[in-house]
Amino acid sequence: MKKFLILQMRPENETSDSEFEAILRVGGLTADEVHRVRVEQNSIPDINLHNYSAIIAGGSPFDVSIPEAKKSVVQRRVELFFTALFDKLIPQDFPFLGACSGNGLLGRYCGATISNKFSEPIGSVDVWITDEGTKDPLLKGLPKNFTSMVGHKEACDTIPSGAVLLVSSASCPVQMFRIKKNIYATQFHPEADADEFILRVKIYKHAGYFLPEEAEDLIRKIRQINTPVPKEILNRFIDKYKSYK
Repeated sequence: MKKFLILQMRPENETSDSEFEAILRVGGLTADEVHRVRVEQNSIPDINLHNYSAIIAGGSPFDVSIPEAKKSVVQRRVELFFTALFDKLIPQDFPFLGACSGNGLLGRYCGATISNKFSEPIGSVDVWITDEGTKDPLLKGLPKNFTSMVGHKEACDTIPSGAVLLVSSASCPVQMFRIKKNIYATQFHPEADADEFILRVKIYKHAGYFLPEEAEDLIRKIRQINTPVPKEILNRFIDKYKSYK
């Protein structure tokens, strides 16, 4: 059986490790079933899609919408990597699920404008499945409305060219979309639970997502959040592509 490729972009070891463990835990995967690559590090292997069944890309503190001159060397390397990956992945309709940063990277590649117009503070948001979304195998039969965990300074202003909008919300219209049949992106975090977000609040306390003095209040609110449906979406993606060839 081919492995899942887990692509990560978080420079901090603690958040990167926690995100990786969350993907395994929520997706029901073992370490032997995945190949982990931290894209923000210097040595990035060449990705041969034939070696994998599917790709899952996590989040990051990088914003693709900031001016090029303000991007770090690491961020530029991450963006170049994903551009090259999408050059190979999209023509093949290769299974991909990108969360948060994966949404922005894929959306921009496909022509969507990315800006802070639909940013959302760290916490939960009520979202709904679109009519087209109810037909998608990752969403079919799920509750029409559900709660998701979010926290981002930028998002797609519009649906990317050629994409199908699957999930939306009042605060951020492009919450989940699909390119072709097998390429997905979510603005919300399907892997995250309350403990995962509490860690991110502590690590990114001074990263501009919220005022530092709001951290403790945010943590209290996050402890009350439960998001089973996004986890089911991640589970369905993994189940669908475990034997993909």
